[in-house]
Formats: sequence, C-alpha cells, structure tokens
Amino acid sequence: MMLTISPEQIQLPPGSEVTLRYQTWADYETLLASRRDDAAIKIRFNAHTQAISLMAPLAGHGNRSRTLADLVTALLRHQNRDWHGFDPLTLKRLQAAGAEPDACFYIENWRAILGKDRIDLATDLAIEMDLTSLTDLEIYQTLAVPEVWIYRQERLGVYGLTPTGYEDRLTSPTFPTVDVITLLPAYVERAWTAGSSVALREFERFLNSEG
Repeated sequence: MMLTISPEQIQLPPGSEVTLRYQTWADYETLLASRRDDAAIKIRFNAHTQAISLMAPLAGHGNRSRTLADLVTALLRHQNRDWHGFDPLTLKRLQAAGAEPDACFYIENWRAILGKDRIDLATDLAIEMDLTSLTDLEIYQTLAVPEVWIYRQERLGVYGLTPTGYEDRLTSPTFPTVDVITLLPAYVERAWTAGSSVALREFERFLNSEG
C-alpha cells in the first residue's frame, strides 16, 4: 500500500517513535519526499522486516550527537587527517534499506564524495544516539558501513563490520590508538552539564597534553 500520511501529519512529540509495518521501498520514498527539509524527524527503512521507523529526538539527543561528532572532528584534526562530514545525511541502498545517522564521516574515501549532492558510497563511520529508539544494525549491514558507533546510556559501543555482521569492538578501527570507548562518553556528558564549548576545549587540551 502507498502511504497517505507524512511526518508532519503524524506530528510526533519529542522522544517518541512510530513503526509502520508491511511497508515498501515506495512507501519509504514517499515519506522522504513529503518531509520538509527542516523536519526534526528521522526515518529509516528495512526491507527485510518491511518496517519504516519514524523518530522525533529529544533535546539531549541532538546535543549529545553534536558533541560526539565534534569530538570526532577534534580527533581527526589532532591527527592531521582529512575527512568530509555530514549531519544529517540519508543513506540508501535501492529497494533494501535506508537510514539517517546522527552524523557520519567519510575519511578513507573523503575525496570521492566532494561536491556531490547525491552520494552512493558507504560512509566510513556512522554515529547513532540511542536515547529514544534502538539502532537497527541490520540496516547498516545492508548499507555496508564499515564502522558504526552507538551511544546509549552514557556508554559508547563500537561495531566493526565483518562478512557475517557487526562485531562489538574494544577499539575503533578508525582510531585504533585512542581509547574512545572510555574517553569520549565523559566529554559527551560533560558537554550536557557544563556546555558544549567547555567540553570541547577541555578535550582539545587533553589531546595536546598527550602529544
């Protein structure tokens, strides 16, 4: 069936999620097309389960996801690495899956997507903030994203893609010499209580002190 509603008509209150069952790729595309560019609603699709999920983030979701992305940027800059970041970006695999990570980074392949409005290359690192709903890693597996970070209940999970699915990692393939699992959550929560700029400056001072 084709959907006749849009995210604006659903009018999800912050912190809520709606899952639509027995949906098609056409239904998913219809919702994406009907959403305003500034609509604060995330939409994802899994063809295997035939489900579309719509989620309206809480304020803490946006702040923490932005802080985590800023910390990743600070790390990349400190390591003198190039990247291209997006927040947000709709990732798709035709007829199979679609997701909107809270932030994503092209690092190894950053040159390949410069200046492109339509991107068909898997991102190197996707970040999800699970304060309202749980991330469906099966979708990211279908999208072939090599590394996914999931922040949930003040903990950072790092997942690396293998031929059989995602494995929970103790270190990040993107930052193998940095204990991101221990280090980053402290600064994410510091930003929530003390301010984003305060936490970021403190993190940058820490990096400089480590050399």
